[in-house]
Amino acid sequence: MSTATISSKGQVTIPQDVRKALDLKQGDQLVFVVEDGKAVIHPVRPREFSSLFGVLKGRVPYQGREAEREAARAEVVREVLRRREGK
Repeated sequence: MSTATISSKGQVTIPQDVRKALDLKQGDQLVFVVEDGKAVIHPVRPREFSSLFGVLKGRVPYQGREAEREAARAEVVREVLRRREGK
């Protein structure tokens, strides 16, 4: 078990054994959650965007990248035409 002291600015140095156990490095972010009167610290781990694939249910099946690009192009064309018409 490690201890740390809060500075006058409210800062705490995370003990080395805790940093090693959680693989924390300079610049890493932490989330503090208060649970039952205790502070629980969770490291924020960057995730690959692709790891989120399938997390949300879509209304229509995914048609592929090319279909997404074509839909985006079509939306840009619609927006340009709307602006030309003054809408």
